[in-house]
Amino acid sequence: MWGYRKRLTSDLARWKANGWLTSDGEAGIARELAATGREFSLATALGILASVLLGFAVMSFVAAHWSEIPRGLRLAMLAGLMWGGYAAAGYFADSGARGLADASIVFAVAVFGASIMLISQMFHIEGYAPDAVAFWAAGALLSGVLLRSNAALAFAMLLVVVWWGMDVSERVVVNWPFLIGWSAVTAAFIWQRWQPGVHLSGLALTMFVIALGFLLNKGQAHSIVVALGLLAAAVAIAIERFYPAWRGSSEAALGYAMATAFVGLMGLQFFENRTTASLILIAALMLVLLLGAIAYGVSQERKSIVWLGYIGFSIEIMALYVHTIGTILDTSLFFLIAGVIVALLAGFAWRLSRQSGDKPDANQAVSP
Repeated sequence: MWGYRKRLTSDLARWKANGWLTSDGEAGIARELAATGREFSLATALGILASVLLGFAVMSFVAAHWSEIPRGLRLAMLAGLMWGGYAAAGYFADSGARGLADASIVFAVAVFGASIMLISQMFHIEGYAPDAVAFWAAGALLSGVLLRSNAALAFAMLLVVVWWGMDVSERVVVNWPFLIGWSAVTAAFIWQRWQPGVHLSGLALTMFVIALGFLLNKGQAHSIVVALGLLAAAVAIAIERFYPAWRGSSEAALGYAMATAFVGLMGLQFFENRTTASLILIAALMLVLLLGAIAYGVSQERKSIVWLGYIGFSIEIMALYVHTIGTILDTSLFFLIAGVIVALLAGFAWRLSRQSGDKPDANQAVSP
């Protein structure tokens, strides 16, 4: 966001100097930009990191001396530290230091999590460990919503992912309630209009969907992952076509969809029992889809999609080489065939671009 602000500020000055933008227009754009997000500074970043470290310091110190501290003092210490963090957040918010206010909220949320663990130990409350993390995530979400803190919401999403991971490792089944927690935090990100948080949600959901391939049908459900990834990619492309204003969001969604389908296809090739013929067929499908993604990225001027396609193509070729290519056909012959095919496609694309570039623009005036 801060990179976008800096670039836009430079563009505004240039547009105004060229006479393309009025002073009133520049002021209106600046006001709208200020309302869409917050600046992120080095002080904010360091403050949030410090709050996390201090939170762990509190947990470690109190846990190490827990048995030596009287019970009443234990509760008072935990409550004082947590509410002290919220009080500091209020002070920084009133002072205009929103980043430091977020850091203080994160500290308070960290102490809240320590309180859950330590109070459970003090009163010998036993239960399913991931449930405590889920309760912690709910507290972080509540703090983020009530105090409009993006940092607390990001912490909540991380806790939801940790809760999901702990539960899956314990029971080795799909944790469907994860979608409830994910949806709640994602809704808060959208309500806050915080783009990095939406990206965090996309990453979390991608991890969940990819895990389905390893958890459903005894680890033989990667085809479901591929189908979901391709469906999400189709939806992202359709959204861009019918709602051009959502181009940025659809590009991010397409990237996550590509990653989902790619990992699903990798699972089909290398984690499920496949014959040589089926392996070659899936590998060919993978390469075709990746080349299609690269072509789409080039045609729509989406560098992130192009680079994802390049990276996926390289990983697929290397994986095939390491896994089985040496037993299917001569390695040099394989790379020769693949290289010739891609070179032919590159030449075809170049000819198309030349032909489209040679066509006269219908909107241009024709010289006599």
